[in-house]
Amino acid sequence: MSTKPNILVTSAAGKTGLHVVLQLREKGFPVRAFIRKRDHRSDLLAEAGAELFEGNQYAITDMRRAIEGMQRAYQCAPTAPNGLHFSAVFTAAAHEARLEHVVTLGQWLTAADHPSLFTREVYLADHLADLSPHTSVTKVNPGWFADNYMMGLGLAAQLGLFAMPLGAGDQAKNAAPSNEDIARVVVAALTDPARHAGKSYRPTGQKLTSPNEIAETMGRVLGHRVRYMDVSQNMMVKALRAWPPANYSEAAVSQLAIYAEEYRRGTFAINAPTEDVEAVTGQKPKSLEEIVAQAVAAQPAMRRKWLRRASGLAAFAKVLLTPRLDLQRVQQDRDYVTLSAPRFSQDCAEWRAHHHPSPPTH
Repeated sequence: MSTKPNILVTSAAGKTGLHVVLQLREKGFPVRAFIRKRDHRSDLLAEAGAELFEGNQYAITDMRRAIEGMQRAYQCAPTAPNGLHFSAVFTAAAHEARLEHVVTLGQWLTAADHPSLFTREVYLADHLADLSPHTSVTKVNPGWFADNYMMGLGLAAQLGLFAMPLGAGDQAKNAAPSNEDIARVVVAALTDPARHAGKSYRPTGQKLTSPNEIAETMGRVLGHRVRYMDVSQNMMVKALRAWPPANYSEAAVSQLAIYAEEYRRGTFAINAPTEDVEAVTGQKPKSLEEIVAQAVAAQPAMRRKWLRRASGLAAFAKVLLTPRLDLQRVQQDRDYVTLSAPRFSQDCAEWRAHHHPSPPTH
């Protein structure tokens, strides 16, 4: 019988949650994986020896059942509307269960008056996490994930274009972390609360890269030239709705468009890269080339460029023909809470005070 603490992982089939579960199981920790439904991802979790808990993360009754018997947990709000409701449900259930330690996934952008509702909800969730006197907390606040670039990998493979609204191609504006590296920081904090309680970490990649360098990296892995194309926000929104296998909701697309504006403003470049991944885990973060190679290996058909060129052109034409999405209307139709004077992260004095320069984390 294991003497290690029981750990709950919410959003366990997600980008970071899945890796957190797999890494915890590799270390022999008993894990309960909170999932929404059974699919190939939950099969991976079960094969790794995780206990699957299928339920509704927004329902307090299900969350109470999921937390019962747990000592620690990873709080990872879905990238979806009602993120604050999820965080409130989790916090209430965690307080009742008197969890000893929680690791939260936040955002580098988090600011009180941010234009993104999702980001403002993360800001409030951060405050909720600190309210319980029984529970210590570690906060992990990544910026723009490297996984976001992989949305453009299909077009790079088929047409030799890396098309995203990231601004000038020669300006290095991000040090993107891999999903696995973010998870490794989370796992380190979950397995050693005595060292990490009360601290905040910002995992990044190895170095700041420009869009041109990202395109060149994709080209090296794919074996053909890829060039960067700075497209409009409108074009990105249309692509997210039309390009397979994109399955982003209109709500998520509306927030990604705001994050792309933060990218162009250089917010993700501030105080990057950090040493947090290596300092916390003892391993250097993955290089962008390793991340791209892993993504390509998972989709071998991407290397067959010429066989797929026609379908790539057809898909690009579909993007052009996709109707424009009125992002303001999307937020109004969903009755999002709006502010009279929203401010991007760098325009917020509170944000600047905590991010210029970054406070010590280790």
